Amino acid sequence: MSLVSDKDKLMIESTGFDVENIRKDFPILHQKVNGKPLVYFDNGATSQKPQTVIDAISNYYSSYNANIHRGVHHLSQIATSAYEEAREEVRSYLNASKKEEIVFTKGTTEGINLVAHSWGRANLKAGDEVVISAMEHHANIVPWQMVCEATGAILKVIPIDNKGELILSDAEKLITEKTKILSVMHVSNALGSINPIEDLICLAKKVNALTLIDGAQAVPHFMVDVQSLDCDFYVFSAHKLLGPTGVGVLYGKLELLEAMPPWQGGGDMIKEVTFAKTTYADVPLKFEAGTPNIEGCIVMAEAIRYWRALDHDAIDKYEQALLSYAKEKLSEIDGMIFYGTAEKKVPVISFLLEGLHPYDVGFILDKHGVAVRTGHHCAQPIMDFYGIPGTIRASFSFYNTFAEIDQMIDALHLAKRMLS
Repeated sequence: MSLVSDKDKLMIESTGFDVENIRKDFPILHQKVNGKPLVYFDNGATSQKPQTVIDAISNYYSSYNANIHRGVHHLSQIATSAYEEAREEVRSYLNASKKEEIVFTKGTTEGINLVAHSWGRANLKAGDEVVISAMEHHANIVPWQMVCEATGAILKVIPIDNKGELILSDAEKLITEKTKILSVMHVSNALGSINPIEDLICLAKKVNALTLIDGAQAVPHFMVDVQSLDCDFYVFSAHKLLGPTGVGVLYGKLELLEAMPPWQGGGDMIKEVTFAKTTYADVPLKFEAGTPNIEGCIVMAEAIRYWRALDHDAIDKYEQALLSYAKEKLSEIDGMIFYGTAEKKVPVISFLLEGLHPYDVGFILDKHGVAVRTGHHCAQPIMDFYGIPGTIRASFSFYNTFAEIDQMIDALHLAKRMLS
């Protein structure tokens, strides 16, 4: 089976997005798994990497690998310059007002933990309220539970409806004068729902509450402008945006970051250390203790450059066409049950085949070259809401094709026959 079909070629003409040419940039896509062409529909877990990103990793280690900030020698100076240029690239990408507002982290999870344990422990007290939503990833639940337990603050949860959309009328009731911070995801990793972030931020501002937005699943699909959103914090991971694992970003308004205490101690986050007292470095180094993921930050910037150069209007049309086609084809399978049917979605479909365990279906799909995610997707409260143990999640990216969807559909029909 060709992984670029006649339908894909028609879409190239109608959207102006040349997926056939784009796929040439991603070497991992051109292989077979279990004798079948690889169909990678696990983009919600991590994206694949273009050759320019892969080359940037090799170039760093073969040309200027050195520790940063503390060295006066040639390689250290080059590495330091590239590292700080990466910070500026991220600033520009998010449209932050200052590069000091960009803190490099291990990823979205660490970014949320940093805010929760630094800002949260310093500012929350008994009776204060933290508001999250019922669709959050565990990374935006557990840190706030820990901080609430330590401070006596109360965790409140905005419910969702059966479509997988936040119930805004309940959000209006939950966000009150007691609310000190609203921490919600921009896009649901388990359902694909795009949340009304602008409305939620507006509700928080009315009661002078801060806002933290988990953008891990948003940045792979559309551009984000933090000044336009006027959020206080925004976090994301590089590996979902064509970049390497183990690195990410915390954006924070400068005045908030400056007021927050350090989260970890060690090298590079200090100005001066004596046994009597330590003074801390300025933001953002105050939050970057130890040797950072230098290569990761530099390569993340390369991934962002690749992403920004693409036609995002065409990508949006193309990804939505993939989503529509996949849902149409999946709907033709007897016993198909969809979870997350929000009006506004990124190209993510969570589903079950009635009577079949998602792991069994996922195993058979893999035998036919199709990679999907099965389980609770680190969003167990959503699964509890629907009364299920987990789902099969197919998450698409701009380098996927209609032919790949057809291969998945054929494998699902086979799985249904084998397991029923």
